[in-house]
Amino acid sequence: MQTDEFFAKSESTAPMQGRESSFGWRKVLPAALLLAGVSAAGFAQSSSSDDAFLPNPVAIASTVPANGDVNPYGVAFVPDNFQIGSGPLRHGDVLVSNFNNKANIQGTGTTIVRIPATGTPSLFFQARPSLGTVGLSTGLGTSQFGWVVVGNSPVISSSGMAGEPGSLLFINNQGRLVYNITNPLIQAPWDMTLFDQGYHLTAFVSNALTGSVVRLSFLVDAGAVQLRSAVTIASGYVHRPDPATFFVAPTGLVYDSGSDTLYVASTGDNAVYAIPHATTTRKDSGMGTLIYKDDMHLHGALGLAEAPNGHLLVTNSDGINSDPTQPSEIVEFTKQGDFVKQIPVDPAQGGSFGLAVNKISDNQAILAAVDDVTSTLIKWTVTLP
Repeated sequence: MQTDEFFAKSESTAPMQGRESSFGWRKVLPAALLLAGVSAAGFAQSSSSDDAFLPNPVAIASTVPANGDVNPYGVAFVPDNFQIGSGPLRHGDVLVSNFNNKANIQGTGTTIVRIPATGTPSLFFQARPSLGTVGLSTGLGTSQFGWVVVGNSPVISSSGMAGEPGSLLFINNQGRLVYNITNPLIQAPWDMTLFDQGYHLTAFVSNALTGSVVRLSFLVDAGAVQLRSAVTIASGYVHRPDPATFFVAPTGLVYDSGSDTLYVASTGDNAVYAIPHATTTRKDSGMGTLIYKDDMHLHGALGLAEAPNGHLLVTNSDGINSDPTQPSEIVEFTKQGDFVKQIPVDPAQGGSFGLAVNKISDNQAILAAVDDVTSTLIKWTVTLP
């Protein structure tokens, strides 16, 4: 497949008019036109690759709810096997968690926004004051029994330079918090990926306070969640408070069930690592095996997702190895560590954070990513070979 043919059936677009203050979809120009003035390096592609997943055209919706929460972090699709019941969610919806409140104080965002395929976005969940300080992180996922799971990594002080251990919140399909899971191995859950086997749910969580990755095993059904075990399976990643990003720590996680491998994007190390035997190991594998370290295209490896072609997609925080000519990039690379392509989500730095991919048919997938600069969700519809 040639690259031009790959792009040919992506969504048609129209000019972007700037940030919206209220919910609603808008179409925008293809990235190469929208970001005119950004160096061509921002749209780099390997000359040897003709099977890239990353596309160009986009559609955008605001992620700012009525309470004014900003800084969207986590992104998750509502899959076709999710038990929606009588709740507001529909298959194909995108959920986005907010980390900041309307005053832009980090670690104080309390909301998850539902963004449907068409129509008006709406509030799905808002934490009540009785829960205490809440900061909903990049760790956002769904379980087929109708649970939405999100990492809670709240701030201690308004300076944003310290955090609490936090918890995992289990929210039912009605948008009601049912379980607030704490454990000594949960230490500021910065990101998370779920391996959903029905009654057995495995959550891999990257911890910002300890620079570790833990495996949490749950028994679940439509009415109950029970934590059965917690094991540290990786550690040693750079972790520290940061005034711009709250934490520099291991973030994005992708689980490959075929090889039982967990991939970890470590922002401070500016690299992606692989942890073998992720669901069975009972020991700490340290940082694992280095898979991808690319100072040309990585600028603080952050969120992580897997494309249908098996490639990995990583966002950049721009807080490490910063390059103003390559702002807010999503980078595509193979599991063997070969660069494929990159595209920016914003002409300014610091916009790229959480992302997710949903394969909707044999020949079509949707990539969704947040833009922290504008507090929006960007969606690309991609034709697959």
